[in-house]
Amino acid sequence: MGTAKPHALLRPGIAIPFLLVAVIWGSTWLVIKDQLAAAPPSWSVTYRFGIACVGMFILAAVTHKRGFTMTLGGHVVAVAIGLTQFFLNFNFVYRAELYLTSGIVAVLFGLLMVPNAIFGRIFLGVAITPRFIAGSLVGLAGIGLLLLHEGRAAPTSAQVALGVTLAALGILSASASNVLQASKTARGRPLMLLLAWAMLWGTLADAVFAWFVAGPPVFPADLRYWAGVSYLAIVGSVVAFPLYFGLIRELGPGRAAYNGVVVPVVAMALSTVFEDYRWSALAAAGGVLALLGMVLALRAKNA
Repeated sequence: MGTAKPHALLRPGIAIPFLLVAVIWGSTWLVIKDQLAAAPPSWSVTYRFGIACVGMFILAAVTHKRGFTMTLGGHVVAVAIGLTQFFLNFNFVYRAELYLTSGIVAVLFGLLMVPNAIFGRIFLGVAITPRFIAGSLVGLAGIGLLLLHEGRAAPTSAQVALGVTLAALGILSASASNVLQASKTARGRPLMLLLAWAMLWGTLADAVFAWFVAGPPVFPADLRYWAGVSYLAIVGSVVAFPLYFGLIRELGPGRAAYNGVVVPVVAMALSTVFEDYRWSALAAAGGVLALLGMVLALRAKNA
C-alpha cells in the first residue's frame, strides 16, 4: 500500500527556496525605504538592476554554456518580463513606500496570489478552488483593517490612498510578469538566460525613465546607500528572482505567490523595530486575518 505524496510545498526542493525568497524579500522592503531619501526612486531602481543585471549574466554564463544568444521570440518574452517586473513593478513599489510604511506595502504584496491566480486562470487555464477563494476573501478583510489603521495614523488620507494605488499598480505589473514567466514560451527558455536579458531590458527602461522624470543620474556619497543598493541587487535580485521564478515554473503563478504568507511577517517585524511601527488592536486583528486568509489559500491544491 503506497504512502500519500506530500504536498508540493513540503518537499525540500520547494520548501527551501520558498522560505528563502520569503525571508529575503521580507527584509528588502525596509532597505528600499532607506533608499528613498538619498536619491530619486527611479535612479535607485536603475542602480539596483544595473548591478543585478551583471550578476545575472554571470550566473547565465555559468549555467548556460551556449552563450547569451536567444531567438527573437525569446527576446520578446524577455522584454515583456523586463518591462512589467523590473521597470513598472519596482518604480511603482519604490514610490508606494514614500507614502506607506514598508510593512504595509509588504502586506499588500502578500495578496499577489490573488491576481496571479486570476490571470493564471484566464491565460494559462489553471483552476481556482473554492478554498482559495475563501482564503483570499479572509485575507482581503485583514488587509482592509491594516489599511484602516494606516489611514488613521497618516497625516492625510490622500497620502494613504496614493500609496495604496501605487502598490496596487505594482502588484498588477508583477502579476503580469509572473504569468508571463509561467507561459509555455518562457518555460522553453533557460531560466538564468531569460532573466539576465529581462533585467537588461528592464534596466535600460529604468534608466531612460529616470533621466526623463528626475534628470541626470544622482550618485549619493553615503556608503550606506550603496551597501543597500548592493544588498537589493545581489541578495534581493540575483539570488531571489531565480529562486522565485523557478517556483513559478514548478508550482504555477498563484501558488508560487504564497510566500506572501511569510513576507509580511518578516517585513512588519522589521518595520516595528526600525520604523517605530505601532501595533494597535485594529492592526493586530488585520494582520492575523491577512495571514489566516493566506494560509487558507495556501492549503488549496490548485490556483
